[in-house]
Amino acid sequence: MSRIGKQPVNIPEGVQVSIKDNVIEVSGPKGKLTENLVPMVNVEIKDLPAGRQGKEILVSVKNETNKEERSRWGLQRSLINNMVVGVTEGFSKQLEVNGVGYKVVLQGKKIVLNVGYSHPVNYDLPEEVDAQIEKNVITLTSFNKQSLGQAAAEIRSVRKPEPYKGKGIKYMEEVIRRKEGKVAKSGE
Repeated sequence: MSRIGKQPVNIPEGVQVSIKDNVIEVSGPKGKLTENLVPMVNVEIKDLPAGRQGKEILVSVKNETNKEERSRWGLQRSLINNMVVGVTEGFSKQLEVNGVGYKVVLQGKKIVLNVGYSHPVNYDLPEEVDAQIEKNVITLTSFNKQSLGQAAAEIRSVRKPEPYKGKGIKYMEEVIRRKEGKVAKSGE
């Protein structure tokens, strides 16, 4: 039994959910997302029990003893929950740029990174991802968690943080394990 998969996903007010031909569509105030459903997982929309207003999404599998079905159960529920949270609240990630002379500039939907190369690196943001830059912090926001994470990973890969001085682009919550540099031996 999947602990995550068996939890229902509540549908807040202002969010429309429809399931048609193994495709779930979730639309809300921030945008509209679609996801293909795995055939071995059942997804249904039900009214909440008596006394509570609204609807919820229930995810189940046909055969709980099948390992592949169980593994897809929790994943499908998490993807649907991320869609509902995304169209209502949205997601954000912050990246920090560390290094002497490193700077970041936002030009429309393009981020220009000057991070120690002989040329500036241009990164075009995906359509559903927005960015804000304050000093050395890049804040990415989107209603689509997958494209937000992909964009953040691609920006970080331009100049990964190095372990000696910590220079590079890192996530705000990321901790860089530092190494000690070479130490010269004293002559004896």
